[in-house]
Amino acid sequence: MRPPADDDSTPSPVPDRGDPTWVAPALTREEQTRRVGKTPVFFGPPLAILTDGQKNTMEISGKLNRTAERYMEILRHHGLELTDPEYRCIAHICDFGFMSPQEIRELPMEVRLTRFESDGLDKASLAAKLEAASFADLVVVVELLGF
Repeated sequence: MRPPADDDSTPSPVPDRGDPTWVAPALTREEQTRRVGKTPVFFGPPLAILTDGQKNTMEISGKLNRTAERYMEILRHHGLELTDPEYRCIAHICDFGFMSPQEIRELPMEVRLTRFESDGLDKASLAAKLEAASFADLVVVVELLGF
């Protein structure tokens, strides 16, 4: 039973597992191995292409989960060692928000063209680091900055 609300003296029953209104208890990220229930997802062009030709919900769900798991591994094992001024420069470039794959590939050029300045920032060195990086490394840098 839930504790009564401040203005209500009658307790309300907590739904049991299986009841459509049941909500799973909060789990830490390490404890969470699955999500109980279904979440509606908008399939924009990338997801539509990824699941093209698949009609079975379980196959689609499996494909999305495998892709997400692999993506999370990329996030864990890629990236670049950058200084604070270098991160600030990239954040300045990404500031408008969403970064398409093409825009991520163009980061070295954008670093050379930006007027952003910061103490300790060597734009030529940063551009060289970005040019030498893999696309996965660049994606991780952008993701860490929240873009």
